[in-house]
Amino acid sequence: VQLQASGGGLVQTGGSLRLSCAASGRTPINYAMASMAWFRQAPGKEREFVAITVGSGGNRLTADFARGRFSVSRDNARNTVYLQMDNLKPEDTAVYYCARRRNRCVGSACYDKDAYVDWGQGTLVTVSS
Repeated sequence: VQLQASGGGLVQTGGSLRLSCAASGRTPINYAMASMAWFRQAPGKEREFVAITVGSGGNRLTADFARGRFSVSRDNARNTVYLQMDNLKPEDTAVYYCARRRNRCVGSACYDKDAYVDWGQGTLVTVSS
């Protein structure tokens, strides 16, 4: 499965961006059942979990730093997952990656990046002060 992330760019503090991640490829997956997540990696830092939409139930989990500002959603008809980011801050500057995990997860288990089997190429978000 190939994941193509897009929507990054340069925005001022307090601004908004919406990232998209489209899944494609020859490997058949039931996209509606897939758990799709967003991670980010700032320069010199570890890759960290941002948000996930888990399987067909659509349960969502958002990291503490993103809660109230970021929202994950999905369009199964388009095999696409979105990350709406509002009230952006300079510390949100990072490369944002979408990823698919092999199975469902609950709580902090969703944070484990080693459990994700497919990764997009990343899209750069830069927030200026």
